[in-house]
Amino acid sequence: MSDIKKKVPDLLCLALFLLIFINGFESGGYQASLHTIGKAYDLSITSMGLFATVELFSTMLAPIILGGWADHIGKKKSLILMIYLQIISCAFIGIGSSQIAFLLGIFILGISTSTIQFVGIAAVGDIYKDSGFKIGIITSMYALGSVVAPLVVGVYLKLGVNWRVLFWLIMIISAFSLIGLFDRRADWSIKKEVVHELTPKGELVIPVIMMLSFIMLIYVGFENGFAFFVNSYFLDELHSEAGEFALSLYWMMMIPSRLISGKFSQHAVRNLILATVSIPLITVIMAYTSFVTVELVLGAMLGFACGAIYPNVLTLAMKYSGRYSATATGIITTATGIGGVIFTGLMGIMADNLGYRTALILLALMFMVDIIIAVGLKLYCRHNRVNGSERISE
Repeated sequence: MSDIKKKVPDLLCLALFLLIFINGFESGGYQASLHTIGKAYDLSITSMGLFATVELFSTMLAPIILGGWADHIGKKKSLILMIYLQIISCAFIGIGSSQIAFLLGIFILGISTSTIQFVGIAAVGDIYKDSGFKIGIITSMYALGSVVAPLVVGVYLKLGVNWRVLFWLIMIISAFSLIGLFDRRADWSIKKEVVHELTPKGELVIPVIMMLSFIMLIYVGFENGFAFFVNSYFLDELHSEAGEFALSLYWMMMIPSRLISGKFSQHAVRNLILATVSIPLITVIMAYTSFVTVELVLGAMLGFACGAIYPNVLTLAMKYSGRYSATATGIITTATGIGGVIFTGLMGIMADNLGYRTALILLALMFMVDIIIAVGLKLYCRHNRVNGSERISE
């Protein structure tokens, strides 16, 4: 009997990993499908950017509207209800044919994926309080889904299959994930009472959470601005159909990056500084390159650099969130939604009016803000000890 109990947390964690994989699959698949969806609805580049921001806007709203609700009813119930909502929204998109039906469905889908994201990650953080490696794994699952989806989308689009298949696939995988969540043996309260040694009385360390949120705001804005338009960039600027492969390569390189970040989570702030410096440099070089092979290599390097941001941010958030891990991840998720809305729409407008290359350069320059914040975070972690605890992640 004791052996069964020991396995329960891992079984539950696997179910949560699958949910985050689905989120990545939806994100990568939507990004890879945007060009085709734009053609189906006769959209301009600017309109495609606005289409992308609808879902990102709902991901921003979800933690604000549902954060307290999720804490009140519990992580298990909130996740199950959001999966049901995700299934319904995908069916709505799959059946509907008008722009309004699509936008409504994608808005609801954004709410469900966002809530699943911050509640699911908080649940893993509660179960494995001392394991930064688990954070590396769960963020890698998001990247894995984002890698697989563009490849799958690329195959069935070339075969002439309707782009709506993406949402039917998401619906099926989402339904499958419910099996793990309904396991009655799983103990959702495991280690819930643990209070981090770096937080006074188990409370949030607001300065750290806010700095992490701003880093994610800029990063996710950049990530979405790049990922949503990389396929169009390859088609229009490089006259190449390697866009889907470039997107998959970009996401694929995040997997080893996030696993490595989890392994060396004790250097989280140092990892963040290295990543924030590398990302704009690589992006500017990409903007001045016209060779497809070189662009693919640079895209892979960019994916590796980008991959380090999320796990290191979450590692620090878990350490400085005390008893409020869901609140911390909710705040950060809200920031990611804001960044996604602003920068994805802005990327579409800049690409439409200035061209993709200039838009990439401007996007990279905006990332300079993250370098300043990451350095400030390092200084804060170096000079501020909470309750006499050891310094962390310098």
